[in-house]
Amino acid sequence: KQPKGKPDEETLKKLREEAKAKKAAKKAANAQQQQQQQPQKPKPSQIDFRVGFIQKAIKHPDADSLYVSTIHVGDEEGPRTVCSGLVKHFSLEAMQERYVVVVCNLKPVNMRGIKSTAMVLCGSDESKVEFVEPPAGSKAGDKVFFEGFGDEEPAKQLNPKKKIWEQLQPHFSTNEQLEVVFKDDEDEEKKVRKLTNAKGDSFKVASIASANVR
Repeated sequence: KQPKGKPDEETLKKLREEAKAKKAAKKAANAQQQQQQQPQKPKPSQIDFRVGFIQKAIKHPDADSLYVSTIHVGDEEGPRTVCSGLVKHFSLEAMQERYVVVVCNLKPVNMRGIKSTAMVLCGSDESKVEFVEPPAGSKAGDKVFFEGFGDEEPAKQLNPKKKIWEQLQPHFSTNEQLEVVFKDDEDEEKKVRKLTNAKGDSFKVASIASANVR
């Protein structure tokens, strides 16, 4: 029998390196797992903004504060039915045959017996509400997006449990030029991104700076 002894230096060095590599691999795997478990921060590209054309609006038969609008947003299956709590802010005449910006991938909701399948985007302050106005030449169905996010496809439908809209909406506002913008203080680039279209046009409200846009 050969006497039991310590491994030679070369073998010891090899064993140390193997142990070190295993430890590093385990650390990297744990870091990756933690990253995967962390909820992904929502991006404004997940929201399906489009130009819509209100073909007709009526008062909701069972809710004094709601209009029921038929809005063309470019869907092949035809226009959508949209309920909006705008009776206090716009006359019925002001709701007819006009272009607006529409959020198209919120989960449909029943509003006093009528299923609403989209939302009209407006800017507001303490005293008034104004439509976000599409630029001249807009067509129903035109894609609308914040600068830097135009190449990404929006989600088919936002998952209400993940509260994507609720997390993003507080970052929507208007600047001094009344343009709708997105500003995230945690954005490394610190950019203020304008709401725009494929032509690079901006989308504005009539008179409210620093508006709450929703």
